[in-house]
Amino acid sequence: MIELDHVSRWYGQVIGLNDVSCEIGPGLTALLGMNGAGKSTLLRIVTGQIKPTTGAIRVYGIEPFANPEVYKKLGYCPEIDNFYEHYSGRQFVQFLARLAGFSLADAKRRTEAVLQEVGMADRADRKIAGYSKGMRQRIKLAQAMLHDPEIILLDEPLNGLDPVGRREFIEVLGQLAEQGKCIVVSSHILFEVEQMTRSILLLHRGRLLATGDLRVIRSLIDKHPHQVRIVTSDPRRAAELLVGLPNVLSLRFDRAGEALRLEVREPDTFYDSLASLVLNHELSVQEFTSPDNNLESVFKYLVDA
Repeated sequence: MIELDHVSRWYGQVIGLNDVSCEIGPGLTALLGMNGAGKSTLLRIVTGQIKPTTGAIRVYGIEPFANPEVYKKLGYCPEIDNFYEHYSGRQFVQFLARLAGFSLADAKRRTEAVLQEVGMADRADRKIAGYSKGMRQRIKLAQAMLHDPEIILLDEPLNGLDPVGRREFIEVLGQLAEQGKCIVVSSHILFEVEQMTRSILLLHRGRLLATGDLRVIRSLIDKHPHQVRIVTSDPRRAAELLVGLPNVLSLRFDRAGEALRLEVREPDTFYDSLASLVLNHELSVQEFTSPDNNLESVFKYLVDA
């Protein structure tokens, strides 16, 4: 649905994107990176707001820059709010539907449909000036969905949301992805991304460091052993059993002596061995965690590599 082929974008002497190549298809994909990594630049290129300095960008095989045919297929939620604050949410969305060419009847129908879908139908008559951050984000998503686009791009949509609002917003995005739409969400907050999807594009200083499933990316970072923490009722017995496994590189007790901290290679093989020990009743495990199987550790390893 979206193809970037060696795309670079320069702002004078500053690199916004540097030789990025990737494909983005249906489902929810997170565009991850710290502030200044190039996320907004990539979204602006995909939405046709700016042209790449070098390389090619295609949306459904078409160059998006200044191309209304591509715009019909895209929905976009920019990071910066730009509302008519004196409008109600319903008035604002309906106004944009009319600007998009809907008849008055169709504009009203589509407005009600998208407001219902984003959970704003019962609050849409309040003025936008009095909206919370979460409500404003929902209205932005509603306007992006008006023409039922196959691709929706959201720039930092979770900024400022409280935990409940964040969870509800992520659920809406998940439902859209399940419909076969291509949802691209940029974020610099790692734990938020983990709640949304395992499919990521990881940008750092304009370069694409990794793309694909988080688990696969982590498994490819072989030079960094996986960290594993195990809480057990008999840590000494557990240590005797685990230290003999060929995948265990090191093992130590934590300060309280109630848990073991291990470094392992080939983690999937280790997890299979651990499961066998538990199922055979040789080992009792109350808690098992791997702090390395998260996005923050993957990002740190890739950036520091």
